[in-house]
Amino acid sequence: MIRTVVIVGTLLLGVGVVAAQQDQVAKTQLAMKSNGKNLGAINVMAKGEKPYDQAAVDGALAGLQEVADRFATLFPESIKGLQPDGDYYASPKVWTERANFEAHSAGFAKAVVEAKGKIKNLATLKAEMPALIKVCSNCHETFRVKKG
Repeated sequence: MIRTVVIVGTLLLGVGVVAAQQDQVAKTQLAMKSNGKNLGAINVMAKGEKPYDQAAVDGALAGLQEVADRFATLFPESIKGLQPDGDYYASPKVWTERANFEAHSAGFAKAVVEAKGKIKNLATLKAEMPALIKVCSNCHETFRVKKG
């Protein structure tokens, strides 16, 4: 009887750990998709595909800042090696080159703060977009893997 209780308890603990890992992966994916959505929302304005809207810019930058503030914590050791649904997943380099990853994370946060302080009209949005896109692209080149 005790043996059965121990086995069942161990199995339940294992299921709980897996569920927590999947939950973290989902949170990480949601944050990355949020970044894409927010960056895309202001990029279409910078390209002239949509009219400039300061409220939309401020909202997008606030969304980017919210993710930037917790970016490095979105990739804990517990999700290393997991490949979620979707086209991309985190490279093992996120964990094997952690200092470099955290430097990229800090660069992202800095770029967002600088953009928030500078973007006040279409001209300043156009001026700041390359820096925002570059900081995202640089991190993706090193720390994101395309499936397939």
